[in-house]
Amino acid sequence: MTWVWLGAIVVFGVVEALTAGLVSIWFVVGAAAALFAALAEASVNIQVLVFAVVSALALALTRPLVRKAVQKKAEPTNADRVLGEIGQVTETIDNIHAAGAVYVDGKTWTARSADNGIIPAGERVRVLSIEGVKLLVEPCEKLEGVIV
Repeated sequence: MTWVWLGAIVVFGVVEALTAGLVSIWFVVGAAAALFAALAEASVNIQVLVFAVVSALALALTRPLVRKAVQKKAEPTNADRVLGEIGQVTETIDNIHAAGAVYVDGKTWTARSADNGIIPAGERVRVLSIEGVKLLVEPCEKLEGVIV
């Protein structure tokens, strides 16, 4: 069984090396513990039990810590600065025909209506969110003195 556990360590290690996330590192730890049980001449049933228990413990104890450390937070981009800004519709926004453009922050963006309504060219809109490279907008009330 010593060779079986050594093989398991190698296989799980290679699988871990070939994947982007942590997938089988816990099984490497479990197989190493089972290898020590095999070297201590424990029965095969005990070795398998040691493998299962140690793998499960390694997973349970380290997974939350690893997930927290690896979890990436969304990095804000310069595009986020248009959120909440007022823009002017340069091409009528019509979600059904996948048409529409808004000029905001010195750039023309593809835009879609948040409520699926048609917003004619020349109207002022507020940017609610960004979906890919499209702005999701809503019509604004008439604003006095706002220059876009």
